[in-house]
Amino acid sequence: MLRSIQSLLIGALVSLPFPALADAYLLMAEEKGCMYCAQWNADIGPIYPKTTEGRAAPLVRYDLHADKPEVEFAGRVLYTPTFILVVDDQEVGRIEGYPGEDFFWGLLAKLLERADIDLDTQPRHSGT
Repeated sequence: MLRSIQSLLIGALVSLPFPALADAYLLMAEEKGCMYCAQWNADIGPIYPKTTEGRAAPLVRYDLHADKPEVEFAGRVLYTPTFILVVDDQEVGRIEGYPGEDFFWGLLAKLLERADIDLDTQPRHSGT
């Protein structure tokens, strides 16, 4: 009797609609000689992977003049750096240019919030 109840419960749980875990990352379009890319690399590059945001949306770089990544962009990338939040291979938002460290974090937080990426569920890193 207990085994049949357990089987029913497991079957019911398996059939519940759970939200799929999204594959999210931050795509950075850059190009050689871009002084704003260099500034972002100096200000944020070393710490980004250690942050909650960096774990929620790891950084992936691509050269604007090389092969385009397999992402469904909302529009053409015109400026460097452009930071594109990608979820399941689709652009969900972008930051064009580098407005400085203080503004970058606020803009990124808004992108992550609009994409429904919960930073509170990300593992914390003690080395930040």
